[in-house]
Amino acid sequence: MLKKLSVDGPGEAKIRFLESGYQVLVPGTFVRCAVTGKAIPLDELKYWSFDRQEAYIDVEASFAAEEKARS
Repeated sequence: MLKKLSVDGPGEAKIRFLESGYQVLVPGTFVRCAVTGKAIPLDELKYWSFDRQEAYIDVEASFAAEEKARS
């Protein structure tokens, strides 16, 4: 079983988002959702924008950010 990382650890990571992954620039245990501001543990990060270099907590937040970018 995989152990989930706590967001209470060393702090927010700085990430460079790639098209099919990401590179950790500054170690940490979480990143913030660009839409909600909620902490996303790195082991749960599934949604991001390569073009906008933003993380999203879920598909709904990702969709909201895409809609906002198009308007």
